[in-house]
Amino acid sequence: MSQTVIQEIRPWDRPFWKPAPHKGAVLLYLALIHLLAIIGLLLFPLPSPKIIGLAFLLAALGGFGITVCYHRLLAHRTLRLNKFVEHFLIFWAMFNSGGSPASWVAYHRHHHSHTDTPEDISSPKQGGFWWAHLRWLYQSARADEHKWCPELGRGPYQFWTYAHAPVLLLSICCGLVFGWQGFFWIGAIRLVYALHMQCFVNSLTHLDHTEEGNSSKNVWWLGPLQLTAWGENWHKNHHSNPGSARLGLRWWQPDIGWYLIYALESVGLASNVKRTRLRR
Repeated sequence: MSQTVIQEIRPWDRPFWKPAPHKGAVLLYLALIHLLAIIGLLLFPLPSPKIIGLAFLLAALGGFGITVCYHRLLAHRTLRLNKFVEHFLIFWAMFNSGGSPASWVAYHRHHHSHTDTPEDISSPKQGGFWWAHLRWLYQSARADEHKWCPELGRGPYQFWTYAHAPVLLLSICCGLVFGWQGFFWIGAIRLVYALHMQCFVNSLTHLDHTEEGNSSKNVWWLGPLQLTAWGENWHKNHHSNPGSARLGLRWWQPDIGWYLIYALESVGLASNVKRTRLRR
């Protein structure tokens, strides 16, 4: 087997600084927001309450966009949402560095189809913690959107693919309205925080020590750090019941995304909500 073929099968063996073909922009973006975040923390270590509050609000909206819309609705079809609510959440998911709907869903469905095998694009079982946490974003091959989510390549979803770069640029720069403190905290620092809270689902919640098969596990203490994406930390629950809109299956497992879905269902903005009831 040639070295080229080996590298295609095991991309985690590449030098960490070397992006996959057509993914140089992803590495550049990751480096940029981390650099800006470090500069911002050095210049403004203690931002004003208003700036912190706005950064928190935008991160919270983005968290809802990822967990409710991208994950439970688009990737797993565990509910239906009012179209205005759906596209409102798509915008905030993209604003929180979630990528376009088609890209996010294609990667996620690919992950579920090959969980913790060498074909899994984001498994720490194969490539280690940092591969699963961050490196796969710019070193794995692109997931085939036409194969994994053809329904997201047409209609209004196609618009969001074209809008990805402008929305991300707006997300980085919007804080300038509030001066340089706002630029760093509402932009790069928020984006770095949101990015790592999402990435922990790929890395930290797949570190269960199993010899074979699915290594997903629940990590209780991660939930509060994920803000409104609290619920994604019950990752073993999710892999055991991927068709459920509810991730926190026990009463003592908070699931903020589920609470929003329940509220939307109560007022007629969500329907066809799929539930999993555990046996006693």
